[in-house]
Amino acid sequence: MNYTLHQLQIFLKIVKKESITKASEELHLTQPAVSIQLRNFQDQFPIPLTEVIGRKLYITDFGKEIATAAQKIIQEVDQISYKTMAYQGQLSGVLKISVVSTGKYIIPYFLSDFMKQHKEVNLVLDVTNKQIVINSLEKNSVDFSLVSVLPKHLHIHKTNLMENQLYLVGNTSEIFEKKMYDTSILSELPLIYRESGSGTRHTMEKYLEQNNITVRKKMELTSNEAVKQAVIAGLGYSIMPLIGIRNDLEAKRLQIIPVKGFPLKSIWNLIWLKNKQFSPVAKAFLQYVEDKKDEIIKEKFRLIHS
Repeated sequence: MNYTLHQLQIFLKIVKKESITKASEELHLTQPAVSIQLRNFQDQFPIPLTEVIGRKLYITDFGKEIATAAQKIIQEVDQISYKTMAYQGQLSGVLKISVVSTGKYIIPYFLSDFMKQHKEVNLVLDVTNKQIVINSLEKNSVDFSLVSVLPKHLHIHKTNLMENQLYLVGNTSEIFEKKMYDTSILSELPLIYRESGSGTRHTMEKYLEQNNITVRKKMELTSNEAVKQAVIAGLGYSIMPLIGIRNDLEAKRLQIIPVKGFPLKSIWNLIWLKNKQFSPVAKAFLQYVEDKKDEIIKEKFRLIHS
């Protein structure tokens, strides 16, 4: 065996993307260069690592086992680098955070200066739906998760990041002249929902239930961005977090419809498992967030919290 770390890294990327073309794009290499490295790596094994069926690349069972071993090797090499940097007094390592989709409008501002201060820290940020976020936390595959609805079945610690404000919004094709509408307007307008389990939907349904409001459910979409585009297109109205529509309000693609009792409010929480053994990087990030969150909110989100 005479494989290189470079070959291992390329093979892992091919396994992840299940495509030489996509792997080459992400690695910023040419497709022929990636193909050559895969072939050279394959030549060292008597059993196929991949197979092509109908022009689609598949990873064989043997290839998946090699990928698992390769991942462990790369992690061990990274640990050598991190230990060397730590010995030299530099904070280094990997910070892993899973974030619900609407949280993508928030978490970058809590990461930006921290990452600038610690250039040897690598960030793995997964923006996805709530169920996957909670699963990743439960499996201990991330250091932190960002959610607005706390999981009831996990023993966790949390730190509150900031308030989440939700408003009834529509596009600007219709004029709403009243300064304040009664909650009955929610029964009159066709509403677009987020998918079941999302924090936005949880807050929305809790409010509707508490106020005995029956609504016309127009459709259900699986991301905040999809809901926003549907509202802009005039397919209906929705209750949406202000954090994700600021630019659209300024550009007059959307408007807030004033309703008594609004905005609805929830809290963005950074959460972690109760018995989590923090790495030096995770520990430093949590300390940074707790020290700087008020300053970050005041500077970056003043229009929302003014």
